[in-house]
Order: sequence, then C-alpha cells, then structure tokens
Amino acid sequence: MRPIAARATVLLLSAALLTACSSESDGGGGDGSAQEPAIGTIPRLLSTTGLSYPLDAYATTDDQRRKLEQAQARVTSDCMKRFGFDFELPLTPAVGGRSDDSRYGLTDATVAARYGYVPNRGAQPPAKPPTQVLGTSGKLALSGPTGYKGPQPMSLEEARGKDSGKTLNGQKVPIGGCIREGYLTVYAPKKGAVDALFVTNLTMDANSRSREDSRVVAAVKAWSACMAEKGYTVDEPVSPQSDLGLNPNTYGGPKAIAAAKQDVACKEKANLVGIWYTVESAYQKRSVEQNAETLNQAKTELNDRLKLAATLAG
Repeated sequence: MRPIAARATVLLLSAALLTACSSESDGGGGDGSAQEPAIGTIPRLLSTTGLSYPLDAYATTDDQRRKLEQAQARVTSDCMKRFGFDFELPLTPAVGGRSDDSRYGLTDATVAARYGYVPNRGAQPPAKPPTQVLGTSGKLALSGPTGYKGPQPMSLEEARGKDSGKTLNGQKVPIGGCIREGYLTVYAPKKGAVDALFVTNLTMDANSRSREDSRVVAAVKAWSACMAEKGYTVDEPVSPQSDLGLNPNTYGGPKAIAAAKQDVACKEKANLVGIWYTVESAYQKRSVEQNAETLNQAKTELNDRLKLAATLAG
C-alpha cells in the first residue's frame, strides 16, 4: 500500500496551474456526515497487502496514471513544436520494486527486522529526469504570459475562446501555455468536467476523518500504550521516527530496528490495521453513497481519457 499523501506528479503541477473499537456507531442526525459511520465485524489484520477500498473502483491505477501522463506529455510536446521548440514534459519517475510503507505505517515484521524504518527496503529512489533549459521565448510558450490577469480557463473548450494577448512565431500563445493546453486536452476537454483530483480528494478526506474517529483513536492509544511498556514514548503510528529520536541516517540502525520490530508487534496486539482499515472503509463507503452521481461521471470521464491516451500513443 502507499501512504495517503499529495504526490508531486505532473498532474498536480498542471492542476496547480479494544472492545470499544468493535462497537457500532449510531447513525442519524443531519446528513450523517458528522456522525461516525456504523461498521460491522472488525477483522484481525496486520498485513496491508491486497486490501481494497470502496473508492478504488473509481480511482486511477498507477498504470492508467502513467498512460495519462504520457498523453499529456505528447500534447504538450506537440504544442511546443508549434512554437519551434523541441520539449519533452518530464514524467513522474516510475518506482521500481515494492514499497514497505503503508497508509498505517510499518506493518511488515520481516521488513522491520531487517530494514527498520528505511523506506523501500533500501532501494534507491528513481533518478530525476534531466532539466531542460528554456530561454525567455521557450518559457513563454510552456507556461504562458506571466502578465495575464484574467481567470484561467477550466476546460480546453473554454481556453479556445480566450486570448492571452501574446503571440510567438506567428502563433497565439495559450493561456497557461502549452503545459496547461496539455493538461486541459487530457483532463478537461469540455466544460463541466469533474476535477481530476476529485477521487483522490475524497480518499484523503476519508483517511483524515478515520484518523479522528473514536475507534481509531482508541486503537492508536492502545498501540501507544503497548509501545510505552517497552520504553517508547510515541503517539504517531504512521511516522513515529521523529518521536523515536531517529533521522534518515539512522533509520536502519540497531535502535531503529528494535523500535520497528516493537512497532509492528504493538500494531498487531492493538489490531490497529484491522480497526483502521474497517473504519476508513466505512467513511469511503459513505462518501461513495453521497457522491454517486459525480463519481460515476468521473469514471466515465476517466474511460474517455484513457481512450484518448490510446489514440495519442499510436
């Protein structure tokens, strides 16, 4: 599993452009969004491998995301060629191997015993793509005029009806430049498109709400109390390294390994993963029910984007 966090992807860049834990919560009151959702039987879990969530049915997979990024890069490159520039939009480096970090922190006893808190089992992060140097004209083509004061178009359809007031090599420069034209072409060709980050935002919101849920709070306290019995004063199960007095240079040292092993053991004792997964899934389920129409539209638009990406790859 991957941690829930905002990723530094091309898409985001462009867009910027324990008994108590097993009891069910009562429903009712308002639209129910402020109530803790009811849950069923909580399984005992430690491994996060293979876990699925209600919003997964609407989310973009890593493979799909890669194809969409490639499509956006292709459109951006073609746009830059109109202005006389050879430019390749850098793609998010592919992460090789398996990630040991889960949304609930370290949960693999074997990994903990060998690597402590070293991420990705010590694998080196993927190399960053080389920076392409652009002059003043190239930057204008890529990012659009810096002095444009009007609202940014939110769809390609809208962008085609607006004028940035700048031309280059006899061609009108798009508002937001080629990078925004590439983004809008793939993610928002027509007005009324669902925000490309809509599902991601719902997922992050469910994770955030679950973290504050009384049943998860109780499980975290149980984990923390278990850690305290072994001399560790920590209350953050996802990223306890700082509280443990560790830094990246010592994540794989003897002190880190000892703490990591205890961390996993206490998560198992408190059934933190089982409780948190069940609660988070309940928040996601409620979110799916409340946003069914928009989610179905988002799914349709994702399929349309993938079809477009396939044509651009040809």
